Amino acid sequence: MEIKNLNEFIEKVDQMKKQEKMDLSSDQDLSIAIMNLISIEEHFFFTGAKLEKPEYYELIKEVREMRKELLKKIIKEYEGEVWCISKHLLAASMRLMEVGTKQLGIGKKDEAYDLFNKAYSLYSLFWGINMKLIDTKDIKKIDEKALNKSDKEKKGFMGKLGELVKKAIDCCIE
Repeated sequence: MEIKNLNEFIEKVDQMKKQEKMDLSSDQDLSIAIMNLISIEEHFFFTGAKLEKPEYYELIKEVREMRKELLKKIIKEYEGEVWCISKHLLAASMRLMEVGTKQLGIGKKDEAYDLFNKAYSLYSLFWGINMKLIDTKDIKKIDEKALNKSDKEKKGFMGKLGELVKKAIDCCIE
């Protein structure tokens, strides 16, 4: 599917909501919970390794099963590596947010904002893939930041996708 403009994207989101295919507000909350479950898996791993206590490794299994079950609520259909890509997009987005927050806390605002922008780009890519708004055969690099020859704003694919996701979330079911 090729989305030509923001209005077309919003119309598609509205159609999906009417058909009860999605509740982006709830799905967004769920995606944040999934990010935290991924983080918990990582913490159990590192705690087990640092303390040399394999019982922490056993806890990973339970959290992983919960994460998989919840991810299925957002990712209903997928092909190839989309499941794994989605998990890693959420994990990377969460980590960049955490590092950005730490940078902000030590007064490195520019670095923090850059990390936050990267986190949001990855998060937007997650939604673009899972809302089936991205068809990789339609992505062509014309200019450093242009999507096609008529792209005047030249924000790049991730920039445009971020705008689309932001707009969809602004008009979602509360």
